[in-house]
Amino acid sequence: MVVMARLSRPERPDLVFEEEDLPYEEEIMRNQFSVKCWLRYIEFKQGAPKPRLNQLYERALKLLPCSYKLWYRYLKARRAQVKHRCVTDPAYEDVNNCHERAFVFMHKMPRLWLDYCQFLMDQGRVTHTRRTFDRALRALPITQHSRIWPLYLRFLRSHPLPETAVRGYRRFLKLSPESAEEYIEYLKSSDRLDEAAQRLATVVNDERFVSKAGKSNYQLWHELCDLISQNPDKVQSLNVDAIIRGGLTRFTDQLGKLWCSLADYYIRSGHFEKARDVYEEAIRTVMTVRDFTQVFDSYAQFEESMIAAKMETASELGREEEDDVDLELRLARFEQLIGRRPLLLNSVLLRQNPHHVHEWHKRVALHQGRPREIINTYTEAVQTVDPFKATGKPHTLWVAFAKFYEDNGQLDDARVILEKATKVSFKQVDDLASVWCECGELELRHENYDQALRLLRKATALPARRAEYFDGSEPVQNRVYKSLKVWSMLADLEESLGTFQSTKAVYDRILDLRIATPQIVINYAMFLEEHKYFEESFKAYERGISLFKWPNVSDIWSTYLTKFIARYGGRKLERARDLFEQALDGCPPKYAKTLYLLYAQLEEEWGLARHAMAVYERATRAVEPAQQYDMFNIYIKRAAEVYGVTHTRGIYQKAIEVLSDEHAREMCLRFADMECKLGEIDRARAIYSFCSQICDPRTTGAFWQTWKDFEVRHGNEDTIREMLRIRRSVQATYNTQVNFMASQMLKVSGSATGTVSDLAPGQSGMDDMKLLEQRAEQLAAEAERDQPQRAQSKILFVRSDASWEELAELAQQANPEEIELGEDEDEDEMDLEPNEVRLEQQSVPAAVFGSLKED
Repeated sequence: MVVMARLSRPERPDLVFEEEDLPYEEEIMRNQFSVKCWLRYIEFKQGAPKPRLNQLYERALKLLPCSYKLWYRYLKARRAQVKHRCVTDPAYEDVNNCHERAFVFMHKMPRLWLDYCQFLMDQGRVTHTRRTFDRALRALPITQHSRIWPLYLRFLRSHPLPETAVRGYRRFLKLSPESAEEYIEYLKSSDRLDEAAQRLATVVNDERFVSKAGKSNYQLWHELCDLISQNPDKVQSLNVDAIIRGGLTRFTDQLGKLWCSLADYYIRSGHFEKARDVYEEAIRTVMTVRDFTQVFDSYAQFEESMIAAKMETASELGREEEDDVDLELRLARFEQLIGRRPLLLNSVLLRQNPHHVHEWHKRVALHQGRPREIINTYTEAVQTVDPFKATGKPHTLWVAFAKFYEDNGQLDDARVILEKATKVSFKQVDDLASVWCECGELELRHENYDQALRLLRKATALPARRAEYFDGSEPVQNRVYKSLKVWSMLADLEESLGTFQSTKAVYDRILDLRIATPQIVINYAMFLEEHKYFEESFKAYERGISLFKWPNVSDIWSTYLTKFIARYGGRKLERARDLFEQALDGCPPKYAKTLYLLYAQLEEEWGLARHAMAVYERATRAVEPAQQYDMFNIYIKRAAEVYGVTHTRGIYQKAIEVLSDEHAREMCLRFADMECKLGEIDRARAIYSFCSQICDPRTTGAFWQTWKDFEVRHGNEDTIREMLRIRRSVQATYNTQVNFMASQMLKVSGSATGTVSDLAPGQSGMDDMKLLEQRAEQLAAEAERDQPQRAQSKILFVRSDASWEELAELAQQANPEEIELGEDEDEDEMDLEPNEVRLEQQSVPAAVFGSLKED
C-alpha cells in the first residue's frame, strides 16, 4: 500500500510525495543546492508519471537554475515525452517554452542550441528555426560557430528557398572561406550559375586557396571553363574570353582543352564566325601535336555539324539558290581544312623546333607543284635555321634550294644560292665542304669543267688566317682548306681533267697537310705507277707509311710490298728483305700472317729455301693463336715439298707443343699417319700414346678408333693390352677431375630425383663435396685394380676386323697355355686366339727423299 503524504512546507503546500521518497526529500532538505542529490532523486523517480518527474525537475532548476546537467536532462526528457505526438499538439509549444526558459541561463551552451534547432526542424517551423539559428550564432562565441553551421547549412539545403540559402552560405563563407566549393556546388544545383562562376573565378585567382576535395588549380580552372563555356546565356557577369585567354597563358600544357572551351563558348552563344576565328588562331599557335589534334578534331566536328544543320534546314524549308551557294561554300571550306592538315601539323612541329632541318624538307615536299610556295619555304628555312642550333645538316637546305633552281633551268640563281651558302657560318667544316663540292658538281653536270676546277681550287686555297681543322673558335671558312672531302674531289678532277704535274701537286699538298687517308696514299701511288713513275710511287708509299701507324698502315704495307715484288722480283732482294723486316717490326699479330706469307713467297721464289723456312718458323710464333694451326699446316706443307717429309718431324713436335688440345690432337694424328706411311710403327705408336693423354674417351672416340685400327693392322696382343690399359687409365684420370665428376653426378642424380644429395639414400644431410671425394677415391681404386700385369706369353696377332667388344671379350678369356705362377698372378690376364695374318712388304714413299731423289 502506497502511503501518500503531503509535505507541510509553507512554500509548496501542494507538494505530494510517497513514502519511498522520504529519504531523498530529507537529503535534499539537508543539501538542497547539491546537484548530485537532485540527480540521485531524479534517477530514482524515472519510472514516476511524467508530471511528477517534470515537477521534480522544476523544483531542482528553481534552486539550481545554472546547472547544465539538470537543464540538459530535463530538456531531453521533455523532448522524448512529445516525440510520438503530432507537431500541432500544444505540448510542443510547452517544450519550446521550456527551451526558451533554459536559454535565459544556458545561452552559451552549443549542445542545447543544436538540440533545440533540430527539435524545431522536426516540427517544420522554418522561420522560427532560422531565427533560432541566428540567435544561437549571436549568443555563442565565434570559436563555437563551427558546431552550428553544419546543421544550419543542412537546414538551408533541405528547403527550396535558394535566396535564404544563398544568404546563409555567404555568411558562412566569411567564417570558413575554404568551403567555397560546397557553396559553388549548391549554386550549380540551384541553377544560379552566374554567381557560381563568379565564386569559382575568385577561388581560381586565389593562390592561397586549398581545395578540400584535393583538386588542383588547373582542375578548378577547367571546371570554370566548362561552366562558362557551356552556359553562355546564364553567365553574364564575367568576361569569358579574357578568363580563358588568361588560362592559356597560365596552363601552357593544356592549351588544346582551353582553346576548345573558348570556341565552344562562342558556338553556344551563336557566334559561329567568331568560333571559327578562335579555331584558326588555335591551330596556328599550339605547340604540341596533342593540342593540335584536339583542336583540329573539334574544328572538323564543328564544320561537319554546321554543314549538317544547313542541310537539315534547307530540306525543311525548301532549297533556294542562295542556300545552295552557302552549302557549297561550307563544303569547300571543310575540304580545304582537311587538305591543310599535313601542312598545319608540320607548322606545329616547326614551332616546337624551328631549327629542325628534316621538317623543313618535309614542308617543301608538301608544297609539291607550287613553285612560289616552295621558294618562300626555302627562303624562310635558310633565314630561320641557325646552323649552331640545327637538328640535322643545315647545308642540305641550301643545296636543295639551289637544286630546285637548277631543275627549273635557272642556273644563275642556283649559283647565287650556292655562293651565299659558302659564306654561311656553319657549325661543322664538313657542311661547308659539302657546299663547295655541290658547287663543283653543279658545274660538272653542265659540263663547265674549267669552272668546276676553279671553284675547288678556290675552296682549297690557303686563307689569310690559317686555323686547325677542329678549332671551334675559328669560322669554318678559315678551316675548310683542310677538308679531305674537297681535296679528294679536286684530286679526282685533276686526274680526269688536269695535267700530271697539277695532279701530283694536289696529292703532295694533301700529304703535306697531313690529312691523307690510306686510300688517298694508295690512289696517289697507283696514279704515279700508271704514268710509269715507279720510284715516285714507292716514295709515296713511304710517305704514307710515315703518316700512319698500325693497324691503319696495314693496307699501305700490303700494297707497297706486292707492287715492289711485282716490279723488281729478285733484282733488289736485300731491299725487299729490309722492307719486310721494317713492316714486321711492330706489326700486330692480327695482321702478321699476310706479311709473313708474302715474305716467305719472296724467299721461295727469289731467295733461299732455308730463309723461307726461317720465315715460316717466325710466322708460327708471330701470328694470333687462332691462326697458328693454319700457319703450321702451311709450314709443314712447304717443308715437305722442299726438304721431304722427314724434315717435318721437328715441325710436328713443335706444333704439338704450341697448339691447343684440339689442334694438337689433329697434328698428332697426321704425324702418326706420316710415320706409319714411312714404316716407323714404333714411332707412330709412341705418338698415339702421347696423344692419348689429351683425349677423353667419352668425347674423342674418333682418335681411339684410329688407334685401334692402327693396332689391328700393325700390333699384337701386348700392344692391344697396352692400348686398353692406357685407355682405362686416361678415362680414370678424367673421371677423377672434380668438376667433371660433379657435372656427371648432377646429371645422373637429376634424371632420378634432381638433387646431388640423392646420391646417398638416407643421408640427405651429407655434405655434397664429401660425396664427390668418396666417388673420386672409388674411381681411382677401380683404375688401379684395372691395370693388368704383363703376362709371359708368346706374341700373337689379332684379326683386322675386331671390334671394341671383341677385344674386351678376348681380354677376359683365359689363356690355355698360361703357366701358373701363384696366387699373385692376375686372374684377368688373358691370351688371344691366334689368327695368322699375311704380311706384305711396302715400298718407301717417294716423299721421303724430297728433292734429293733422282729423276
